[in-house]
Amino acid sequence: MPESHSAAGDSGAAAENWWVFRGPADLPEPPPWRRFPAANRRPTAQRYLMNDEEVAVVNAALHLRRPLLVTGRPGTGKSTLARAVAEDLQLGDVLRWSVNSRSTLTDALYRYDAVGRLREASLRREREPLRGPARRLRRRTDQSSDIGNYLRLGPLGTALASADRPRVLLIDELDKSDIDLPNDLLVVLEEGEFEIPELARLPEHEQTADVLVTGSRERVRVQRGMVACAHFPIVVMTSNGEREFPPAFLRRCVRLDLRDPDEAKLRDIVRQNLGDEALAQAGDLIEAFLGRAATQSLATDQLLAAVHLRVTGADLSRDELLAAVMHRLDEAFPA
Repeated sequence: MPESHSAAGDSGAAAENWWVFRGPADLPEPPPWRRFPAANRRPTAQRYLMNDEEVAVVNAALHLRRPLLVTGRPGTGKSTLARAVAEDLQLGDVLRWSVNSRSTLTDALYRYDAVGRLREASLRREREPLRGPARRLRRRTDQSSDIGNYLRLGPLGTALASADRPRVLLIDELDKSDIDLPNDLLVVLEEGEFEIPELARLPEHEQTADVLVTGSRERVRVQRGMVACAHFPIVVMTSNGEREFPPAFLRRCVRLDLRDPDEAKLRDIVRQNLGDEALAQAGDLIEAFLGRAATQSLATDQLLAAVHLRVTGADLSRDELLAAVMHRLDEAFPA
């Protein structure tokens, strides 16, 4: 245990158990929002905190089958909203496309592993050399029947191909995209379909393939090289306001601006995620968060992290807690 904390560490079991790194001790349980399905500890679905006006905007997008464009500062819950919609409507896992300056529409629609397919065909020819008609037959087979093994639909393609129910698609940080991407995306969302050229170029009787989807080993049947939606997906797009979008794009979206939470909402968030006991210990941390958020960019989960550390026995003062997890997000890390 570090020297500066040895006296505090002798004061109680909670403080003694706090030191893990250079402790040593067993790892503690993670916070509720950092428990993952593989460990069979997925957190219970919780109600996403929204006012009536915000709920009305989300419902408008659902009724109109229009993309929901969610804006707001980092940490206001933009991305979490997609998961809340999926859980509330019981639509399964959220499909996620995280956008950056190099993202293209094709990335979201499908991927074709041409190199892998060519390599597999070469290996088959080396293992089983054939001549004459049999060789010509295998060449035609290599060019058509196995193509579905080398195609995988991306997040948007998977959402459009869903046959039994709508899927929730999160297009995260669209404002980081290339300037043309929003309009390219708009065309697909308006038409509800797209073509896979690698299939469409094959002879007509070979243009049907069972194609892998994002997030599982399941397949969907693509006919005549076209993916067309039976159920328009629930599309949630987020933006941190780093750029403006074209008017034609905005006209086809329903817009929701998530404002920074006030003290009452922060208290509700702490209570919902960590419980009443945690809220009773969080007053000064909420006050500090609001004070800093007035001049700095902070995320709500930074407050939750500080409160979680305190209630799980962190042997840290208030200032040490703030320094550990409540750093500003709108500047580079200090040199």
